[in-house]
Amino acid sequence: MEILLKSAIIVNNASAALHLKKRDILIKNGTIEKIATKIDASPKTNVISLENLHVSIGWFDSGVSFGEPGYEERETLSNGLKTAAKSGFTDIVLNPNSIPSVDNSSAITFLVNASQNQITNLYPLGNLTMKAEGNDLSEMFDMNNAGAVGFYDFKHSISNANLVKIALQYAQNFDGLVYSFPLDTKIAGKGVVNEGVVSTKLGLKGIPALSEELQIARDLFILEYTGGKLHIPTISTEKSVKLIADAKKKGLNVSCSVAIHNLIFIDDVLDDFDTNYKVSPPLRTSKDVKALVKGIKDGVIDFVTSDHIPMNIENKRVEFDNAEYGTIGLESAFGALQSIFDMETTVDLLTKGRERYGIKGVDFKEGEKANITLFNPDYEYDFDNSNISSTSKNSMFLNKRLKGNVYGVILGNKKVL
Repeated sequence: MEILLKSAIIVNNASAALHLKKRDILIKNGTIEKIATKIDASPKTNVISLENLHVSIGWFDSGVSFGEPGYEERETLSNGLKTAAKSGFTDIVLNPNSIPSVDNSSAITFLVNASQNQITNLYPLGNLTMKAEGNDLSEMFDMNNAGAVGFYDFKHSISNANLVKIALQYAQNFDGLVYSFPLDTKIAGKGVVNEGVVSTKLGLKGIPALSEELQIARDLFILEYTGGKLHIPTISTEKSVKLIADAKKKGLNVSCSVAIHNLIFIDDVLDDFDTNYKVSPPLRTSKDVKALVKGIKDGVIDFVTSDHIPMNIENKRVEFDNAEYGTIGLESAFGALQSIFDMETTVDLLTKGRERYGIKGVDFKEGEKANITLFNPDYEYDFDNSNISSTSKNSMFLNKRLKGNVYGVILGNKKVL
């Protein structure tokens, strides 16, 4: 199969010769065969010519949830991966939030096999503890051998500090990546939103910033003692950024991410009690948002994530206190990021992170396997249900003005356009 991309502007900071240059790109049998100013098509060539076409290496998301197995009504693996492809992502790391728990090699093997022949590559995380209950370590070594790229009790903090210590020590035997969700549940209590003026005004129980920062400080002390590789997902406060910056200056092997919505929204959007804004960690203050954006620019925060969590309507159309946490974010990721950063920075953020998980890097040059995202960075639109491919529609970006339209992806011989 031959595909010819006509007059595509290449966004690739790694190549000064190609960056922001308009080129024709010929893909043959899944490999980038030629990049040139002009390439003539043969009769068998599938020519793709799109308005204001830009291309980059395929995008990567380190924090995606679906539903299958156990919650197929929220999202299946098949439709979830198609949604990721339509949103520009060729590689995603899948959170372990299904039933049964992803705490053994058979569960990892199921996810790997179920994602075969899909256009977006799926890299599963396994639970850090059995049944994600925080008591006993899971079959980490066996899951690693089966294809797990890290270990995470999704959105559940580990209250037992010794368990985090043992996990970091044990994982060093196979260079495993240990996650620790930043939340001290004793401090957070029954809170559902950020603790502050807004929570008081609305009469909702608050989650103090301290609950996140205390857990991060604890985990960084443990990491300094044990060594190993630690990832802190979806930080949300100003002090969290500083704690991680200080740890990196010490040379600790720690990385962190931030959810895209925590870079954009603050807790004052909760006035209408819209449960699509109920997320974990909660939306914080403008001061926190500024610190998070600065943390990205300074390189303290390693990568952004959509923190995509489909949730069926029965779990959202209830009282705010009783609603489940989560918003979908794959479809809105590009347009949302472009409301904060310029196009080049946005693409850079969406292509970072693979190396942390031991995933092979992607290059944009002749002779390399095609792993390409196609998009128009200048298209502006109002995000609504017609833009959502996910089975669940719980997006906090509904009715928001976004900038940037994704055409799809090409991965080897497969394409979604």
